[in-house]
Amino acid sequence: METKPHASDIDMYVIQSVKKRREEAQLKQIDLSQHLGMADSFVSNVESSKRRDKYNIRHLNELAKIFNCSPQDFLPKNPL
Repeated sequence: METKPHASDIDMYVIQSVKKRREEAQLKQIDLSQHLGMADSFVSNVESSKRRDKYNIRHLNELAKIFNCSPQDFLPKNPL
């Protein structure tokens, strides 16, 4: 039985965009989770392909505040 991935192409794009900024800022997953006011394991769960956790619009807005950018910076320029 084939298992479907838990994340769509757009989900993966956003996750990788956030991860890149997190790593550039030298933030650990737990640090970013705490900045977001989420459980310590939240970012780890989002970045794991085995979990269903995803970022939502509210998260993107909070992430933009943390990284001093626009929420749009986490999204592709064109539809995927």
